[in-house]
Amino acid sequence: MNVPMLTTDFLDRGVELYGDVTAVVADDGTEYTYAEFNDRVNKLSNALLDAGLEQGDRVALVSGNTHYFLETQFAVQQLGMVFVPINYRLIADEYEYILNDCEAELVIADHAYADEVEPIREDVPADRFVGYGADRIDGEWDEYEDVLQSGDSTAPDRPDIDEEDDASINYTSGTTGEPKGVVRTHRTEHVHALILVHHMELSDDDTYLWTLPMFHCNGWGHTYAVTGLGATHVCQRSFDPAATFAAIREHDVSYLCGAPTVLNRLIEEYETNHPETTGARDVRLATAGSPPPKATIEQVEESFGWRLIQLYGLTETAPLITTSNSPRRIGETNRAADITVRQGFATLATQLRVVDENGDDVPRDDETMGEVVVKGNQVMDRYLNKPEITHEAFNERAEGWFHTGDVATIDENGMIQIKDRRKDIIITGGENVSSIEVEDALYDHPDVLKAAVVGTPHDDLGEQVTAIVVEKAGADLTGDDVREFARERMAAYKIPRRVEFEDDLPETATGKVQKYEIRDAYWEGERRRV
Repeated sequence: MNVPMLTTDFLDRGVELYGDVTAVVADDGTEYTYAEFNDRVNKLSNALLDAGLEQGDRVALVSGNTHYFLETQFAVQQLGMVFVPINYRLIADEYEYILNDCEAELVIADHAYADEVEPIREDVPADRFVGYGADRIDGEWDEYEDVLQSGDSTAPDRPDIDEEDDASINYTSGTTGEPKGVVRTHRTEHVHALILVHHMELSDDDTYLWTLPMFHCNGWGHTYAVTGLGATHVCQRSFDPAATFAAIREHDVSYLCGAPTVLNRLIEEYETNHPETTGARDVRLATAGSPPPKATIEQVEESFGWRLIQLYGLTETAPLITTSNSPRRIGETNRAADITVRQGFATLATQLRVVDENGDDVPRDDETMGEVVVKGNQVMDRYLNKPEITHEAFNERAEGWFHTGDVATIDENGMIQIKDRRKDIIITGGENVSSIEVEDALYDHPDVLKAAVVGTPHDDLGEQVTAIVVEKAGADLTGDDVREFARERMAAYKIPRRVEFEDDLPETATGKVQKYEIRDAYWEGERRRV
């Protein structure tokens, strides 16, 4: 029997089996059962229909970790519309590009982030803007709660939705500096959520704390997985370490996610104020991005008493394609410490290879490096409006395999360890930054002759954005000058934290900057480099 795999399946199951169970705890403490949450989703769906939106239309959302993020996602997708969650840390020009690229018909934004959307309203396709806390936004915005309450709570008539229909578009940084819209279908979202459920050991009695941004590939799929199991979402609007420990105790949280920078901030809070780290239940935490140092892992596991699970993936893979959660391997003599700093094994129903320049598998010797390529039903459908880049991503070295751009080794057991990235993406505090995008901005400075941007070690962020600048003759720049110039042109997390000045940059005979030489100097002596 062939039954379409739809994202609506997760909400339907949660409501049918757990209607009287708490589905969502909002950031202000308001609790909604699955039945109440479903009523709000239906109201918003009917309000969208009343506004004239149709199947296939794109609805963009700029929001932190809120109950209305979850409501909007399910309300949009049960109507066969396409959900476009956008990074709330961007600036106006970036919002303008994304909203035009996805041709959003409607924009919903939180009052805390709407100021960067307001200036570009006349330059994007959307003709209606809805604000959460609209009275706190400059300009004419409809209040989200009023819009929702204008709809009927009766379940809307759902259109015929095919599992290959677009469900969401998640934007990720590209090496050209131009964001790429990762198009995910109902099928890819559905399959990924099932993989996540298994490898993260989710169950219906879990209470999940949202410290991971929901906009990151739909919260790594947890928006679907937690809902479908009838578990409880606890929303933390923005990450705060003291509030995280408090929420874990108050709501008896059993599971959360966080990039290494989140772990470092939690450790700092623990060492300063010594909070209780759990409620009545054990806590497990999933982490991704650059692998945390062994000392960080030991602190989380030994001092906090939490179990840490490392995963690896990309927005294009939703993201889960490997995990270190392998009790059998971890139980092997002298393997535990080794495994904690690795990205892990391929997940269920996922094919993973590490290939050389010719697309051939590298030896499984844990030394030879190659690019990670993957096949799986959780991998994206395409890049929006970018057919050539899409074709290259699936065929550059190995035909029919998605090319991650990450360089890794693989051992005899099939466990990979990421070593570097082909396309110079910097992961800082869990955010992807294109080095080329930052370089392009710095080259606009009248006193900059050359610039190279690389990721360098940072205890808290994993990597920090570092700019190496060659000034023009007679210039007298400072690091603050460079940062101030960048601040006017890009989001805060992309601004170089470290600025170094050199007389020249290492280049090939054709003038191409040899970034690996620059990076090697900064990472010398470090245990790992990503």
